[in-house]
Amino acid sequence: MQVSEIDNVKIYNLSAGKSLPEWLSERKRRAMLKKNIDIRRRIELIQDFSMPGLSSTIKLSADGQYILATGIYKPRLKCYEVSNLSLKFERCLDSEVVTFEVLSDDYSKVILLQYDRYVEFHVAHGRHYRLRVPRFGRDLAYHKQTCDTYVVGASSDVYRLNLEVGQFMAPLSTNASSINKCVINSEHGLVVLGTHEGQLEAWDPRSRTRQGILDCAVHCADVDDRIHGMPSISALTCHGGLLLGAGTSTGHIILYDIRSSKPLIVKDHMNDLPIKDIVFHKTMDYVYSMDSSILKIWDRNNAKQFTSIESPNDLNNLCVVPGSGLLFMAQEDPKMLSYYIPALGPAPRWCAFLDNLTEELESTSAQDIYDDYKFVTRQELDTLGLGHLLGTNLLRAYMHGYFMDVRLYKKAKSISDPFAFEEFKRRRIRERLEQERPSRLQLKANLPSVNRELAAKLMSSDQDKKNKNKSNTLLTDDRFKALFANPDFEVDKTTEEYRLLNPVLSNMKLSKAAKKSALEQFEPVEEPNEPMPNSDDELFNDSNDNDSSSDDEHTWTQKMKNEHQLIKKQQEESAPKETSRPKFYELKAGQDFQGGMRGIRKIHRRVDKSSLGDRLKRESNNIKFLGSVGNREMTFRMNKDRREQERKEHNRKHQEDRKKVHRPTNHLARPRFKPQRRR
Repeated sequence: MQVSEIDNVKIYNLSAGKSLPEWLSERKRRAMLKKNIDIRRRIELIQDFSMPGLSSTIKLSADGQYILATGIYKPRLKCYEVSNLSLKFERCLDSEVVTFEVLSDDYSKVILLQYDRYVEFHVAHGRHYRLRVPRFGRDLAYHKQTCDTYVVGASSDVYRLNLEVGQFMAPLSTNASSINKCVINSEHGLVVLGTHEGQLEAWDPRSRTRQGILDCAVHCADVDDRIHGMPSISALTCHGGLLLGAGTSTGHIILYDIRSSKPLIVKDHMNDLPIKDIVFHKTMDYVYSMDSSILKIWDRNNAKQFTSIESPNDLNNLCVVPGSGLLFMAQEDPKMLSYYIPALGPAPRWCAFLDNLTEELESTSAQDIYDDYKFVTRQELDTLGLGHLLGTNLLRAYMHGYFMDVRLYKKAKSISDPFAFEEFKRRRIRERLEQERPSRLQLKANLPSVNRELAAKLMSSDQDKKNKNKSNTLLTDDRFKALFANPDFEVDKTTEEYRLLNPVLSNMKLSKAAKKSALEQFEPVEEPNEPMPNSDDELFNDSNDNDSSSDDEHTWTQKMKNEHQLIKKQQEESAPKETSRPKFYELKAGQDFQGGMRGIRKIHRRVDKSSLGDRLKRESNNIKFLGSVGNREMTFRMNKDRREQERKEHNRKHQEDRKKVHRPTNHLARPRFKPQRRR
């Protein structure tokens, strides 16, 4: 909850504060509630009181138990039940909603006017029926006595749809090119139309005839037609049986008594924005008038401002809870605004706890906001040449200065110093050029003969206050004298260690240069003594830091890998070539293939130096003579491992020993048991 005091009226913003995302875990929610005081103090009057993109219209049911709102994206209709302070249902639509009307006392019957010329009828279970009107609609109204629905838009005709018969009736033909607003007085049933030409037309629904025309553009005398054009009607409302309020596209609110053609009050918002909504207070003589930037509450008798509410986003629609100081506003933002003004009435019964909260906050300090006033000191008055205004009504003394009208301040400022902005621009350009331009006088220091680059870097760092003492100590200290005098301490950039470390150092230099250039573009801002923690930063700073650090790490890691591969390649080229062993598919001259990978490995064995006769004697048992003709048969076997042969021989002997000890059990018979009889 945010409390502000505007024109000595306390306003409580119930929608202020940061909203937590739905996907956040409960543990992180509790942690953020402990750290952030803004989240801890927020009040969620109605749960999920927001839209995915923006909200366009908010209205209250006749019984005051349901709040209906439309928004995008996707186009949808939401219904909130105030008894549970939560969402009751949500329906997605085919097109955006221009406006809607609640036909029943509760939410069970709603009529929607959409941008694609369709009119949809919704009941409790969903959409009941839809039909299309001939022209694009801008507003609609429902007449309960005749069950007629009036649809106005980009046409001179007013389309009538009778819900009892279920068909279109003869339209009402007007003299306007298009009609922007339509309102029905609940006291006597008079239908009032606001046209694009700035006129009001009153029609009697019983006789379907026009009763009168009222030109509102004539009473906007301070409007320059050459700049703003003809003012059109942008808002329309009725209060009681006689009071009528109209808002124009030029930011004027005109109040009429329907018995007279002269306006009672003409109120100007002073910002040339179309008026979007006008609401009369039910019990007090106050009027709510809202444009896209501000909501003003003023007295309808003398047009004196009571208070105002500004929003950083554009406002779309206003809904005031009758008989209370609670109001809702739809805006160009996902969050719908909720404000409570105790001076305009108590809180509704379904949120009576707001009165207790406001009483507790009475002692807390509120933010003072003075509308259209500027605080100046006595010196500034003398500089502006307004010292002669002391003691007049144009200056209001306050503490060590004075409050004056901001329009008078701007006018006096422009007269006293008409070229202030131009001088400011020239000064900023000159400062930027001086920062980029190097100094004309560059001192040439005597660099040592050894490690000249290191010495130059240390001398240049003397300008930095943090490293000034360190650099002077390193250059003048006798303990490091040999570093700049002995050639043995020269930094060799061709070594492997330096080449592998160089990508890391270059990356650090680049990051420092980038930070320095980014800081030079902006002026330093003084931070408060106790900065409040920001929940959004806590949520997303970790991921951003990880992403940036991972990118930097990937860059210099790739450089190190490339440098390491280059060093390895150079070492292989510089190393002496060794005789490579034969591959599986290569055979050296004078060597035979002895079979399998074992034969390949035996190629490199030591050559047998025994004589041919000895080798023939060892292999003579493998040669057999077949017959007397001289045929010979030679058998051979692959040379196997001796340990393998020994293992097989051991297994064979083991099996033979087991067979000798083995005793058969065939002679053993199975015993048979006979059951015994009971005696």
